[in-house]
Formats: sequence, structure tokens, C-alpha cells
Amino acid sequence: MASEKKTYDFLIAGVPYKLRTSHDDATVQELVDFVNNKMNQAMSVTKYGSFQNAAVLTALNVAEELILLKRKAHRELEKIEEKALKLSMDLENSKLNKSV
Repeated sequence: MASEKKTYDFLIAGVPYKLRTSHDDATVQELVDFVNNKMNQAMSVTKYGSFQNAAVLTALNVAEELILLKRKAHRELEKIEEKALKLSMDLENSKLNKSV
């Protein structure tokens, strides 16, 4: 059963937005705070404080974080798969050695 959706009003860099989501209040607040922090960082380094440039920089920063996290997760998964394969092979070898 899907969670009931709720509409949230919030500001990102002073601009009002609405979001309809099934996330809880704490998650929405965390998302809004995260984006606001990223936007504030981008606005501080954007020439003339352009909202559009800051939004693009924010999107690039978030995309960078996401891609790096996905790469890290993929590497970790590969390590786990290698360990599982080695354990499986060791288990098979130990079964063969016991039956001989």
C-alpha cells in the first residue's frame, strides 16, 4: 500500500516551491536543507550571484556526489562478490577434500 502524499511549501535560496511527496517531514526538511546549503555555497562563488548559474553549479555538485558514491558502492559490491566467490570455492574445495 502506497504512503499518502503530502504537499510541502518551502524556500530554496529565497524562491518558493511546492513539493508533493510521500516522504516524512524530517526527510523533506533534510532534502530542503541539503539543497539550500548547496545553493548558498554556489551563490557565494557565482559571479554576480546569478541564481541560474548557482542552480547549475548546485546540480553539478550534487551529481558529482551521487556519481562518486555510486562508484564507491559499485567497488564495494565487487569486493563483496569476489569474497563470496572465494568463500564458495573454498567451501567446494573443502567438501572435495573431505570426500577423497
